[in-house]
Amino acid sequence: MTMQEAAQRQDGMLDATMSAVVPGLHWTHGATTTGNCDVTRRRVVMTIVSEERRGNLLGMVQRSWEKSGYVIKSVNKSRKFPAIFAETDDGFGISVSVGGEGQFAFSADSPCVKKSEVAEPSTSPNGPEYDYPIPRPNVNDSFWSSDEPIPPASPSRSR
Repeated sequence: MTMQEAAQRQDGMLDATMSAVVPGLHWTHGATTTGNCDVTRRRVVMTIVSEERRGNLLGMVQRSWEKSGYVIKSVNKSRKFPAIFAETDDGFGISVSVGGEGQFAFSADSPCVKKSEVAEPSTSPNGPEYDYPIPRPNVNDSFWSSDEPIPPASPSRSR
């Protein structure tokens, strides 16, 4: 596998992750970085996710990764800067972390692969593209930005 093929695989992993989040988030591409034999793709969430909804988003992401067969390697349960780190069976890593002002960032890392040129991602973000530095979250969402906790699901009534 070449670095370009790895980057395309990572784009698919990130696409699937973003598609699993309902309601959807506004996001933009972060920097793609390459090493001697590895590549990292990033996506930065531009939706404001309230502190009350961050746990819901993290849980949704973790469940989607587990459903995809990823192994959860580590969970940082920090209230301010939580993160989840997972890995595929063939050594690709994927993570989500919450940074300053509650901004969610996703990252996918490749194992060591054959060196090659790496093109920019072909997936278009669902909002503006930003040059570095990417601003803090700036998109309000009636669900994700709400400061109301999500009420627990009521038990179903048996008939």
